[in-house]
Amino acid sequence: MFSRLFSRSMALKRRALGTSAALDATKLRVVQTAERKPRKPKEQLSFGKDFTDHMLEIEWTETAGWHAPTITPFHSLQLSPAASSLHYALQCFEGMKAYKDAQGRIRLFRPEMNMKRMNNSMQRLTMPSFDGDELIKLLGELLKLEECWIPEGDGYSVYIRPSAISTTNVLGLAKVQSVLLYAILCPAGGYFANGFKGVKLLADTENIRAWPGGVGHAKLGANYGPTVLPGVRGFEEKGAAQVLWLFGEDHLCTEAGTSNVFFVIENAATRRLELITPPLSRGDILPGVTRDSILTLASGSDSRFQYDDVHCVERDISMSEILQASKEGRLKEGFGAGASWRTLPESHHLLLSQPCLLRPLPPARYCGGGNTHQHHLLQGRGDRLSHGRRGRSDFDKALQRHYGHSVWAD
Repeated sequence: MFSRLFSRSMALKRRALGTSAALDATKLRVVQTAERKPRKPKEQLSFGKDFTDHMLEIEWTETAGWHAPTITPFHSLQLSPAASSLHYALQCFEGMKAYKDAQGRIRLFRPEMNMKRMNNSMQRLTMPSFDGDELIKLLGELLKLEECWIPEGDGYSVYIRPSAISTTNVLGLAKVQSVLLYAILCPAGGYFANGFKGVKLLADTENIRAWPGGVGHAKLGANYGPTVLPGVRGFEEKGAAQVLWLFGEDHLCTEAGTSNVFFVIENAATRRLELITPPLSRGDILPGVTRDSILTLASGSDSRFQYDDVHCVERDISMSEILQASKEGRLKEGFGAGASWRTLPESHHLLLSQPCLLRPLPPARYCGGGNTHQHHLLQGRGDRLSHGRRGRSDFDKALQRHYGHSVWAD
């Protein structure tokens, strides 16, 4: 009897959810601020401290589905003290950027990948899925409204932070019944205080960021809060800007700070340079958009982006291998890659409390270009793409004004 009632209840619930409203950008309502905030010169921008005038908000409830989206003046959220996001970390977010190209158009870099990853993160938390194309359109409307906040020039952008939090007012672990999905914008220069120079990392053999079977593959707030203390200690005790996260008895490298990590090492047998990054197969590493773009560019799958004598490899790399390569002079370079960092050189590592200097790369060529390091080559290619100076329509999208809606021009 109970099983029949339970099955009937679940069927009714599935039927109700099946008729709930999908995310629809055409229902957007915009309320503009009465007074714009003053804006800093772009040279004075620091990451995550300045926010634009407006924000995007979309509510979801289990009974009605996605509500009509709204763009409103930037404001504090009203949230019940019982909201499960505050107690059980039922929250996730994304990180992406918008740029101005040479023609003054607003560009997004591979936004569909961020939408896919955010859907995966939300579903991991029993939150609803959404149509990524619709959210991209809504972000486009927000960006057009805040166009004056987007700084121009290489290395400058507006950082976009879409977030989803449970607003379910239940004390106790339970399925999410209501959600607030919102997005705020932050004009950005460099992520670190020293700008676009190299940073120092501390390899941590005590604290573990993520593990197989966990949620390291999703962009959940719960993955980041516990990393603050090791980062603070690394800075105070060693002067390190970020932590190089390790896993297992072999001290396998996973991520650098909040970003994916790459190493350029000369293969001892072939003497060929290898661009190495840890694999995603264990599920403890976030599938970064910049990471995927670097692998695509460096793999030579596109003839316009080939690198001389560099072999791209996804595999485990341990601290002992890095130290041995450094000792033998085969460790050439390391860099972190993410929406916040893009590609940033790691000029000096504190690895297992042992200094490990990264030596300069020999001159490298890119299609007849100048001599530079691999991270500079990749950063340059990425900047050209994101700022619209390279013809990869599958890699970026340009925001145009057309009948009051966002459309994407290839």
